[in-house]
Parts: sequence; structure tokens; C-alpha cells
Amino acid sequence: MSTVDSVELGRKIAGALVDAGLAACVNIIPGVRSVYRWQGKICDEEELLLLIKTTAARFEEVRRLIRSLHTYQVPEVISLPVGAADRDYISWLCEQVGGSGGA
Repeated sequence: MSTVDSVELGRKIAGALVDAGLAACVNIIPGVRSVYRWQGKICDEEELLLLIKTTAARFEEVRRLIRSLHTYQVPEVISLPVGAADRDYISWLCEQVGGSGGA
């Protein structure tokens, strides 16, 4: 997952990931409120969450693409393990990103 500060940037990153075959799908979820410390100051910003559907094997490529397009100096790029998922969905996801499982 990652966060962005605009719909435009979210669509740009999502489109690039899907077009490159690095993500099967990217959800762009508006209305995320982020409170964080940056350069010694507390920030309170509205962001959008990108929920990126890919495999663990594609993480480094996804991370590199996000960093190349993102406007943040330090973009959030986090991988979370999938505890369980529908087998047909995982098969579709792996077909889309050229993986063989391990989502």
C-alpha cells in the first residue's frame, strides 16, 4: 500500500502499475487522514490510500516504480501478508502480474 496527496497522482501511479503488469488492481481510497511528524513538525493532511494488489515477488519492482513517480521525498511503500484469500482471485492476480503465487 501507499498514500498520495492527489487523485491525479493516485491515478498516475495506479495506471503505471497495472500497465506494467506489476499490479492486478489498485484501489484508490479517498478520505484518509494522516497525522505524522515531518522535519520536526506535526503534520495533519488528507491523503488517498492506494491498495495495490500484487505478489510478494513483485514488491521491489512496485517499490521502484512508485518511488520514480511519487512526489513525496519519502513515499510510503508497505507490503502486508495475506492470511487467506479466495483461490480463484489469487489465480487471477497471479495471471495478471506473471506470478506463481505467494501473494
